[in-house]
Amino acid sequence: MTDMTDPLMQDVQGPSPRDLLKRRVKGHLGLLTGVGIVGLLVLVAIFAPLLAPHDPYAQSLMTRMEPPVFLGGDWEHPLGTDHLGRDYLSRLIYGARVSLLIGAVAALISGVIGTAMGVAAGYFGGKVDAVVTFLINVRLAMPVVLVALAVVAILGGSLTVVIGVLGLLLWDRFAVVMRASTLQVARRDYVAAARSIGASTPRILLTEIMPNIVNNLIVIVTLEMAHAILLEAALSFLGLGVQPPTPSWGLMVSEGKNMMLFEPWLVLIPGIVLFLLVLAINLMGDGLRDVTAPENRS
Repeated sequence: MTDMTDPLMQDVQGPSPRDLLKRRVKGHLGLLTGVGIVGLLVLVAIFAPLLAPHDPYAQSLMTRMEPPVFLGGDWEHPLGTDHLGRDYLSRLIYGARVSLLIGAVAALISGVIGTAMGVAAGYFGGKVDAVVTFLINVRLAMPVVLVALAVVAILGGSLTVVIGVLGLLLWDRFAVVMRASTLQVARRDYVAAARSIGASTPRILLTEIMPNIVNNLIVIVTLEMAHAILLEAALSFLGLGVQPPTPSWGLMVSEGKNMMLFEPWLVLIPGIVLFLLVLAINLMGDGLRDVTAPENRS
């Protein structure tokens, strides 16, 4: 009997799927870059109380509008202070919590809603598909930014309201992509074989359908997470998102826009960090899609 643990036999058979996955991950620069930046910002958000040099809410009019170190400031406030004398680095660090929380929770809410609708429409078809398609068309006819502005203006801006509004508005892409993916997978032979042996519908959906569409789901989750972060920043910039004095990158841009011609770093610093976070999330999503795609599993 052949010993499958023999290294010589493993060399003949080729590398295992796990080894292939590790090799693809190590060779994907975009994925490593995205995971590195997102991971760093997540750690910064988690350990914000330990990393922030000052209280992000503490005001000091005696030290207001101090420039960053690279523009001649001192190391007491490495990134300077805002118009109320609050330490800019501390507010930037705590702002990572707001952006990541809103992006993650909004993407989770919209993902659950959209995935459930899309999978149901693609698998069951008929009236279910017709109803879901109608709801998708209704949602696509509604401009996200205008609806979000109207709802937040009526209910009032707060972290909870922003998360709820974005979570209930960003499910359409999940539904469209999951519906199309489920339609393709539901016609495969292994799904028909599962039905023929009497597998229940929940079992087919969980063991045959979902594992084969999860790659597309990963990409949409990252796209919508980045979308939610940008929408939160836009709402906060307009004064209808996270309300002061809560640290928010969009709110920091809004507070610094009046001094943009004289102190551009007030806008550039949070803007650059926001750009890096959104870019890293998209790189991570594209990378995960590349290394876990079915065509790469051979």
